[in-house]
Amino acid sequence: MQITFKLYASLGEYLPADRRQGNEMKLEVADGASIAQVIEPFNLPMKLVHLVLVNGHFVPPEQRASRTLAEGDVLAIWPPIAGG
Repeated sequence: MQITFKLYASLGEYLPADRRQGNEMKLEVADGASIAQVIEPFNLPMKLVHLVLVNGHFVPPEQRASRTLAEGDVLAIWPPIAGG
């Protein structure tokens, strides 16, 4: 199945070089893949996987290993962001 995978801010560096400018890519994943399974091949440091949204809805850390994705879902991830 196909999803859209988006990495924002400094996490964009973990996307393939040709996808970094748009910060997103279409991604083929196994049916029933979990958020954790999708993230794993990208070697994202878990301390930087802060805000995770599926179709605009927050997924708390304790649900990321069990929350499965469906065809057409949009998985978006942001690192912790400081402001002031």
